[in-house]
Amino acid sequence: MKSNWMQKNKTAVITGAAGGIGLETAKRLAVKGMNCVIVDLKENLEEAKEMLLDIPSAGKIVAKKIDVTDFASMEALANEIFSEFGEVNFLMNNAGVARMGTPPWEGMEMLKEIIDINFMGVVNGCHAFIPKMIEQSVEGAIVNTGSKQGITRPPGNYAYNISKACVVAYTESLANAFHLDENCNLSAHLLIPAFVYTPMISAFIPEKPEFAATTEETVDYFMESLGKDEFYILCPDNETNREIDQKRIQWNADDIIKNRPAMSRWHPDYKEEFDEFMKS
Repeated sequence: MKSNWMQKNKTAVITGAAGGIGLETAKRLAVKGMNCVIVDLKENLEEAKEMLLDIPSAGKIVAKKIDVTDFASMEALANEIFSEFGEVNFLMNNAGVARMGTPPWEGMEMLKEIIDINFMGVVNGCHAFIPKMIEQSVEGAIVNTGSKQGITRPPGNYAYNISKACVVAYTESLANAFHLDENCNLSAHLLIPAFVYTPMISAFIPEKPEFAATTEETVDYFMESLGKDEFYILCPDNETNREIDQKRIQWNADDIIKNRPAMSRWHPDYKEEFDEFMKS
């Protein structure tokens, strides 16, 4: 299914849209004349709304301060948006947080918080909007924001890795369910950003590293891939291209196939073998 929904007067709902990838995506859709509903808890949400209102071709712009971890609030939002606009054509579950990593036997409250936002925020958005999006019988798309850390799961931040691995599995299930339902006009897509210098990252790293992608570069790639109806939207940055990503993902999968130690990419006994694999 191509992005035929990306048209003037169609409606997009984007969480985590006060900045970063969410806001940049809203800008691109507003340029196309779409109505944009931006959802966030950050104080600069109204400032983001004003940016979108400055786009001459933008449709109606709505900003909602809503906690994505609260399903009742998300359900109420869905009812309100469908009542106002009649239909929703694009849902992007993008809200997310990162915290400093701890050993896997520590940080229970942090783990709960990250899973509630990064994973259950996605689930809540889908449960609130998708049934109505299916009923409306028009083309539409759901994009869930994952992470490469949910696929290769590097050491150092187990809670974040788990939350994003859940998003991968959930979105794959979503895409398959849409495909099997012959009456469904929706497509599902997994956005997998690279290292992007967003406000979430700038909280830890004050200056943009040279290798980091900008939000504009990432959304350029995202929009192009969405137009091709790709499911796995595996974004590059200024250091890691697709070939490197593919090799890292392959190595990670081969840990199971070859019964190597967990996370062998970072295991000292496999360093030389991994380096040779990446060079080959």
